[in-house]
Amino acid sequence: MRERITYVQKLGDSLEPAAVTVTGDAISGPELRAALEHRLTITLRELPSELQTLLRGVKDLHVQWISTAAYEAVSPLLARLPPGFHLFFTPGRDDAVTNKLCSTLGNIFGDISCSTPAESFTSLLQDRFSHSTAFQYFQQLDSLSRFIRYAKIQLCLPTDTACSARLDSLSKASSLDISYDTTERVLRVTALWPYQRQRVQATAHPQLRTEVGILSADKPKTLERHEIGISGLLTVLGQDSAPSPTMFTFGSRHRDAESSFSAQFLTPTGLHPTLQLRLTSNSPSPSSSSPGDAADEDETTCTPYVYLTLPRTIFADKYQLSDPLFLASKNLTNLRYTTEPVDLEAPEYVMTQWGSSVLLQLSPPPLPSPSSSSSRKEWTAEIPLHMRYLAPAKGGYAAVSVPYPAVFWACDPEPGVDLSRNPFEKGKLGYDGLFEEGTVFWHVEPRAVDPGRAVLVSEVRVPVLDLDRAGWVNAGTAAAVLVGFAWVVWKLVGVYGREGYGGGGKGVGREEGEKKTQ
Repeated sequence: MRERITYVQKLGDSLEPAAVTVTGDAISGPELRAALEHRLTITLRELPSELQTLLRGVKDLHVQWISTAAYEAVSPLLARLPPGFHLFFTPGRDDAVTNKLCSTLGNIFGDISCSTPAESFTSLLQDRFSHSTAFQYFQQLDSLSRFIRYAKIQLCLPTDTACSARLDSLSKASSLDISYDTTERVLRVTALWPYQRQRVQATAHPQLRTEVGILSADKPKTLERHEIGISGLLTVLGQDSAPSPTMFTFGSRHRDAESSFSAQFLTPTGLHPTLQLRLTSNSPSPSSSSPGDAADEDETTCTPYVYLTLPRTIFADKYQLSDPLFLASKNLTNLRYTTEPVDLEAPEYVMTQWGSSVLLQLSPPPLPSPSSSSSRKEWTAEIPLHMRYLAPAKGGYAAVSVPYPAVFWACDPEPGVDLSRNPFEKGKLGYDGLFEEGTVFWHVEPRAVDPGRAVLVSEVRVPVLDLDRAGWVNAGTAAAVLVGFAWVVWKLVGVYGREGYGGGGKGVGREEGEKKTQ
């Protein structure tokens, strides 16, 4: 088992080696502003038997949990997903293991509402790009409390208070990434805390090899245009007596667009709400010359996208989003991907699959001329959505929460560029499997509409059947049906009384017979 603890500061920040104290298997230093990443690499045989059985029976498994709290990210820890619990999965040949996946996830994470992958998961495209997983699952999950309790039981001794305290700190984490590498047969668990004031402090566990890095972004003169530079201090606890200076570069597929967006539903909402995105820039980076160019003098096509994970309560209509004129009026270009199939008529309470994911290409306004004083422009895009019929509730209304989407610019791969050496690489994000391998993503930071709450969730209030008045509705419906039936019977009886069966007298049959004899 190996552990990596990394403090990542912004460009220009640094820490002198003399400010850090290394004593045996412990390191301490001053408080600094940084993002904090913890990564555990665990071999298969070191895992609980329940997880060993599960992982031996899968081909690909990636779990991503993202907090609903807004947070600031720093390079190179920039990859983003909509808030919630994401699962990307490719099954193996053992169907019994696959069918136990949902129950195992429930034991670990708590309130996971899937039943089996066949019923609850949705399929992803594998025929176009092989680096995509086969299935996807999403669920809104606000807390890691159940996972923390599970990890304490499996990883910590009852007397190990330090282990318990470190797991408790996950309650303030911004994201948790659990990925199984079938080639190396190891499980990588990576937790990320936001950019904020952090105290440098770590102690190695006797059974762990612990490496601590205090790093910051750097721009050496030899930096290539596709690379990110990092410099700082590295220490292997229990091995090094002092931190060692380091500097290295690597290619990165996740970059900072240095812009932000917010999302909210336009009012009134009703059953067909519109999600409005407000973006602060119409270019992938401040140095871009046009929306079709990357942040470099060389021309590389970059296109803005929005990726939504919609719970089963709400969906996008692909037929509505196939009209070019309609899309243009919303600052959209085309529907790049949507989950198939999506039932447009089923109410929420009969749905079994988790919901749907949607990838839409945005249509930003053109950049101003080079002579303009402002090179970037704020703009909006609107995404039409549709509510499903929801279960009855007291009061006649139900609140539906929709996680913020991920917004990014996708730039074409550059020939000959190796992105595999990134020690902070984060893949299997769902949308990355919809693009060619090597695509570079410039991420737009989400900002909460209400700074007081600072949550990345948009809420909409939906009218439903009021349980307090449901009795009157049932009685009224029954009465209306009964009155209608009585009216139809009364009319039939009236016709029968006047004409008799078959029309009486001459009747229809008699008239037809007379015509035949003429």
